[in-house]
Amino acid sequence: MESRTTSRHGVPLTFRSGPSDPYAVADEPGTWAETVIAAPPATIWSLVSDINLPARFSEEFLGATWVDEPMEVGASFVGRNQMPQLGEWEVPCFVEVFDEGRAFGWSTVSASHPGSRWRYDLTPDGDGTQLRYTATMGPGFSYLVTAIDRQPHQATRIIEARLEQHHANMVLTLRGIAELAEGRA
Repeated sequence: MESRTTSRHGVPLTFRSGPSDPYAVADEPGTWAETVIAAPPATIWSLVSDINLPARFSEEFLGATWVDEPMEVGASFVGRNQMPQLGEWEVPCFVEVFDEGRAFGWSTVSASHPGSRWRYDLTPDGDGTQLRYTATMGPGFSYLVTAIDRQPHQATRIIEARLEQHHANMVLTLRGIAELAEGRA
């Protein structure tokens, strides 16, 4: 059962279990963003299934390279990210969901014990498409775990701040996808 709340700054938060007090990575905290785009699911699918497209809009994601092809459940790619305080890093990613025209999702770090999960869901909406983008952290290792280990008394603040960063980049990505799909870019 997923529970929902908002961060101090109004960002929607979800927890696959929990939330604990203070928040914990084991709670699998996450966030989501969504928009309705004036384009059919097939147009949007070609954008969300391009693993490099978010790099055009995100302030953190730099791009990715496929390790396995074809793109299907179980295939892997390596994502590249950067943050001023951490520099650049690469992370292995594993396709978990591939339902053409409907859903595309992947996990990071480990397929069996993910550091995070990311997913796009497309739902027809009249002449357009509702696009939902979700991210869930944990339960496995990520830099977030290291930050919390250094300051366990700040776990809730650290998790909320990271989810707010993710949410901001997700919103930028959805705006960019909408502009491309609607022919405004």
